[in-house]
Order: sequence, then structure tokens, then C-alpha cells
Amino acid sequence: MEPRMGFDLTNNGLQQINAHGKLKHLCLVRSQEIAPTYFKRVNDLGILLMADKCSAMESICLGGFCQVTDTGYKTILHSCSKLYKLRVFHGTHLTDLVFHDVAATSLSLTHVSLRWCNLLTNLAVSRLTSNRDLCMLDLRDCRNLGDEALRAINTLPKLKTLLMDGCDISDVGLSYLSKGLMNTLASLSVRGCKRLTDRCISFLFDGNSNRELRELDLSNLPNLSDAGVLLLAKSRIPISELRLRQCPLIGDTSVMALASMQVDENMCRGSSLRLLDLYNCGGITQLAFRWLKKPYFPRLRWLGVTGSVNRDIVEALTRSRPHLHVATRGEELGTDQWDNLDDFYAQDYEEVDELEQWLLGEEDMSDDEMGDALDMAELFE
Repeated sequence: MEPRMGFDLTNNGLQQINAHGKLKHLCLVRSQEIAPTYFKRVNDLGILLMADKCSAMESICLGGFCQVTDTGYKTILHSCSKLYKLRVFHGTHLTDLVFHDVAATSLSLTHVSLRWCNLLTNLAVSRLTSNRDLCMLDLRDCRNLGDEALRAINTLPKLKTLLMDGCDISDVGLSYLSKGLMNTLASLSVRGCKRLTDRCISFLFDGNSNRELRELDLSNLPNLSDAGVLLLAKSRIPISELRLRQCPLIGDTSVMALASMQVDENMCRGSSLRLLDLYNCGGITQLAFRWLKKPYFPRLRWLGVTGSVNRDIVEALTRSRPHLHVATRGEELGTDQWDNLDDFYAQDYEEVDELEQWLLGEEDMSDDEMGDALDMAELFE
């Protein structure tokens, strides 16, 4: 339901927000959670007039401005010389032309989010990478971005976070990252990139030991199977957050592989994962829950599973691991740090190492479980 004129933001109202030109941070977003809604009474003229007093602006977030075109967005880039964070959501008229001459500006962008901007192509990303200081790039749901965008992104020397959910990328595109960016990247999300297969795992970790990667989202990939997760486990990357939700080919073998993963030869066997999302994975059965008990996954604090598998088993798991938060209804684990700056679950990451407790004699492992563990361990020798 759209607001009435007297309660909606207009060009005139936009001028009053920064009337004295002292604002450094501006965020104007119309929520899309319930239904698609937009700022329909603000156009390029409103942005042009506002930009006259935005020379001190350091971060801008605009969401749902459906009447603003390239003219308005380019004005922001050319008027805000101190801008280092730019976020645009649902930029329905935002095209490659906005970034055509971005290299000619004095901007030094470090954080850029262009989510649900479906008119952008690989050319826009190529122009944008002239900002060599970029450390966070969010291009989620930009449907026309493909492998050539990844080739350009691979040239960014300081990039730590890359979010490409729903983009038209393939295994070949991710192979470009293995030639450089994967050595420094800390967070990668390719959720819903339907063309990706198990090969993308081998490309990403092909002979390279990326000790920086901590967060990996491989959710909603219909062609990702247990074989891909086995490759990931063998890479011994110390990932702390792994999301595999809604992958129909992921099953018990993946859980067993991750549970047996040895990150460091000098450390005890045990996964480094603190967050694991397996919600609605097609092959997860009751067998997987044996590998979710102590002492496996000693550092795990957040777990997503399908509650309908066996409610009694889920409840028993929760009781046996009081430090573990188990989600069974499909809710996202933790928060999106790029959409919500509150550190929602940092307080639950207390350093309680269940593997260490078990080694000290607080838990007993059955002979069957010990045998299974030894069998799986052989896969990683």
C-alpha cells in the first residue's frame, strides 16, 4: 500500500533532510518485505538539488527510488567527493552509464552494494573496479552479471567480501578468482547461482591454500553434491560459516566429511565450523545426526536443519549441546552483516571448545562412532 501524498517523501522533502549540508551518512530505503513499494514522488530533480549540499557525505544508501535514473545517480558520484560507501537497492533505472566515467572522479570507494539492479551488465563492474580500494562488493540479484564480471573483480587487490547471489555465473567464472582473489577473500556468497556444479569447488581451491576464507554460502545450488563438499573438506580451509541450505543433492556424506575435516595437522581432528546451515538439503537423514553429536563439530554454535526429519532427535541434540542454537523452520542463521550492522550473535561465540572437553573425559564415544570416525578420517589422509 503506497502512502498518501502528505505522508510520502517528495523532492521538496528531500531538500530538508540535509538543509545545512553537514550530514555525513544518509540512508533512505523503502522496505520491500511485504510488498513492492517505492519512493514514487522523488525523481532526478530531487537528487540533483540534494546533491548540491552533499559534498561532506561519506556514505549513502538509497533503496526503492523507482523514478531516479542514471542522471540522478551520476550526480551523486560526481558531487560527493568524500563518498566511500555506496548502496543502491532496487535501482530499476540504474544502468552501466552511471559508472562510465567513474575513473575520472576523485572517489575512493571501499564498500559498494548494488542489489536488485537488473539493468547492470559486466561492463558496469569492469568500470567500477577502477576503484582499487574496494574491500566489499555486493552484487546480489543482478541477473545480467556473468563470468566476465568475475574476471574484472579478480583484479581488486583489497577485496575481502564478494556477494554474487543469483548472478549468471558459471564454474569457469569462479576459476578466474582462483588465479588471485581467492588468496585474500574472507567471505564469498554464490547462493542461487544455478549454473554452478561441483567443479566450482575444485576451481576455487585448486592447489591454493586460502587461509583467509571464513564465510562461504553455497545455498540453493541444484548441481552441488556430496562430491563437492568432500573436495571442500579435503582443502582444509578453516571456514567458520558454511551455508548449504536447499541443495537437493547434499546428504549425510557431506555431514560426515565436514565432521571429520582436519584443518591443521598440528591440531586435533575436528571441524572449525561455528555455523552450518543444512536446511532442506535433500539427502539429510537421521544418520547425519549421529555426526552432529559431541565430539563432532566442537566449535559449532548455529545449526540449520529440517525439523521434520525427526523432531525427537532434534530436541535431543539441543539438550545435549546447550551452546548450540538449532533452527528448524528455515529461518536464516545469524544476520546479514551487510544489511544489518548489529552484531546479533557475537555474544554466542564464547570460546567453549567441546572437543577439548571431550578429550578431558567429559564425554564418551561409542565403539561404533569411533569406528565410523576412523573410516572417514582415512579419506583425508
